[in-house]
Amino acid sequence: MALIYIADDELNIRKLVSFGLKDSGFETAEFPDGTQLMNAVRQRVPDAIILDWMMPQPDGLAVCRMLRENESTRTVPVLMLTARGEEIDRVLGLEIGADDYIVKPFSIKELCARVRAVLRRAARQDNAADQVLTSGDLTVDITRHSVTKGDAAIELTVKEFDLLVMLMKNSGKVLTRDTLLDKVWGIEYYGDTRTVDVHVRYLRQKIENNPDDPAYIQTVRGVGYKFSGQN
Repeated sequence: MALIYIADDELNIRKLVSFGLKDSGFETAEFPDGTQLMNAVRQRVPDAIILDWMMPQPDGLAVCRMLRENESTRTVPVLMLTARGEEIDRVLGLEIGADDYIVKPFSIKELCARVRAVLRRAARQDNAADQVLTSGDLTVDITRHSVTKGDAAIELTVKEFDLLVMLMKNSGKVLTRDTLLDKVWGIEYYGDTRTVDVHVRYLRQKIENNPDDPAYIQTVRGVGYKFSGQN
């Protein structure tokens, strides 16, 4: 279920959009201003964001700019929701980095269709991307099934490799232990989530400079793990 963040200072708009998205099968979270939205993004990166242009500072344009400047949110689809319908405003919103532009008043059905469209485009871009993941001095070649740290090759088991790829592909997002167990080990696996913890520990020993103070794979207490991209 895709997670959509909705940021708008008008409560009735937030509730309307949230209801429509939930009715279409999405998970949502609502925020009245840009500051609360960005705080939430730092905790969990959503699959898409709907931004009100005119909400309190930072406004939608400023938030969109911040999202595009951050490595972990650079490719998150952003839909700008606003009463400003002039062509120059549309151009400005798109040039800042918005993926779509919806003018108030709007149709909930159309908004949901546009959300699905930007998510499909994002998925196609991910699939078309070169199958090499990099972060700092860490490089993962999915096609060759190889991992290097600097100039040194790192030997990983199949599950360690799959776990690392899953975390890196979702860099910045918190993945629960249950999610990792399902995505990496599959529904046929009947073990418990401690399997994830064990594999994360082994993985850290191989890719981290200091496994006790990891820079790449970070623990989110009570939830799971996230991969922190390194410049």
